[in-house]
Amino acid sequence: MQRSILDVDYSGYSRDSDALRVPVDGFDPSPIGALDEPSDAPVAGTSDEPLAAVEHRRIRTLGCYFHEGWTAARPGTWARRSVVDRLATVAEGLPDGFGLAVFDAWRPLGLQRELFEAAACDARVPPGCIAEPETDPARPPAHLTGGAVDLTLTWRGAPLALGTGFDDFRPDSHTGAFEDRPGTVRDLRRGLVAAMRRADFIVLDIEWWHFEFGTRRWAAIRDRPCRYGPADPGS
Repeated sequence: MQRSILDVDYSGYSRDSDALRVPVDGFDPSPIGALDEPSDAPVAGTSDEPLAAVEHRRIRTLGCYFHEGWTAARPGTWARRSVVDRLATVAEGLPDGFGLAVFDAWRPLGLQRELFEAAACDARVPPGCIAEPETDPARPPAHLTGGAVDLTLTWRGAPLALGTGFDDFRPDSHTGAFEDRPGTVRDLRRGLVAAMRRADFIVLDIEWWHFEFGTRRWAAIRDRPCRYGPADPGS
């Protein structure tokens, strides 16, 4: 039987920010604003920048897919060197007590295919939530490039569920879903997006946890050359 992506419970990887009474002082309160999602992204770049392990004293790596037993998932958390450096900059700039927790970053093509097929077989998953496992090196899925990262904030080491958990594809997962609902979730989402934007990441409109740098989508939104094509830990 095909495994359903929605039958995997990732709620244990984060905790409710309201229940923890997380403070919001020190975060940028600016509204998230419009999110550009281009339909025509450029051809992938050819940078030989290597992947590097995501390691930093204020960043937790959760390895959700590996620990939940997805067959093609690999241990460790990897991203392009520039992405890792930018994540460190973001983490260091957060208010005291806060950090980052990474759900997923570089993803092998086999795992992309496994997740896509599981989503495609489940009518509960909206179309387009999981990128197709494209084998054309000019059109790689964002996570295959090492330029995409799924993450959240931590408070005193605890990863936070900012209105929803990871891989929750309900409308509340849309990045701007809480903009008209004042409260902790709205303010923390705003703070996370602002911090990531300062490090030149873009955020996906339908997933508050998904950010990209150097990818085809990033290049189209920033009107800059694409950096990254497919990557692997040996590149």
